[in-house]
Amino acid sequence: MTPTNPRRFPASAWLPIVVSLVLPGLALLVPAPPVRAQGANFRLPVDSIESLLRRGSFGRPNELEPLGAREGGSWRTSLRFEDGPEVPVKWAPAPEGGEAFNNAPRYEVAAYEVQKLFLEPGEYVVPPTVVRAVPPERYRRARGGPGPTFEGAESVLVVLQYFLSDVTDEDVFDTARFEADSVYARAWANTNLLTYLIQHNDSNEGNLLISTDPSEPRVFAVDNGLSFDSPWSNRGTRWRVLQVTRFPASSVFRLREVGTEELHRRLGVLAQWEVRDGLLVRVEPGENLDPETGIRRGDGVVQLGLTAGEIDGLWRRLRDFLRTVDQGRMTLF
Repeated sequence: MTPTNPRRFPASAWLPIVVSLVLPGLALLVPAPPVRAQGANFRLPVDSIESLLRRGSFGRPNELEPLGAREGGSWRTSLRFEDGPEVPVKWAPAPEGGEAFNNAPRYEVAAYEVQKLFLEPGEYVVPPTVVRAVPPERYRRARGGPGPTFEGAESVLVVLQYFLSDVTDEDVFDTARFEADSVYARAWANTNLLTYLIQHNDSNEGNLLISTDPSEPRVFAVDNGLSFDSPWSNRGTRWRVLQVTRFPASSVFRLREVGTEELHRRLGVLAQWEVRDGLLVRVEPGENLDPETGIRRGDGVVQLGLTAGEIDGLWRRLRDFLRTVDQGRMTLF
């Protein structure tokens, strides 16, 4: 209500009230620190890499170099796309049946998709990751790999993840630098937020990497097969919980906009194929055939996705995180 005598309320008297009302809102409008849209590790824009890996036509993979001793095997190689560039990738065939301990394509893809809830491409923690159905003539060079993923189709499901070169696993997390360097802190806070949300269950050396360029301290989670409701492992769960207490305000703001319906819509069906002439042919995701299972088959259709229980668990962790923020137990920057 307007005062009957404005002279009793000089402008200086209103200033503290206006400031107290406006400043909290302005905190949410402060732009995030500038982030490179691509970065030294990416030869192409991230969206372009994802599109190539998901839909691009390629021939046989080039020379395959084994990576670690993971059951089922994964290799470093490169793919030459028709009318396009050669792209370095991690090539990880799925086991027969589509899933095994530490080899769960749906978890790898889900981790990549979850980060999109609160990060822009220039800050992605998980490099572009997709799952492709590869026909047998292209797959034969993958030595020692499993046979067809599913009975009734000759195709092999293969996780393709963009391979990072300018990274290291040495001295990955530096507490002093986290406190002093806001860009470094932002990268690590977003990484820890993702590993917490997906219940990352594999702290083995080499699964979290940091860029070697000190001017661009990007952090990456490159092996997420042990996450969500994966079986317990003895590989360490350090990053399954929140190790830091400072988080970017922009990431928190975006997570506040996420609801359960969106989570089920985006994560319930991550990939879908139809069996045609004995091969798996990718099609657009349709209605969830069975929310209670992660690998679904029916009427010539194969689906991969998170189960309803896994999505509900993600939702609980998201809400628990926001609750700690609202209780003042986390600092935003």
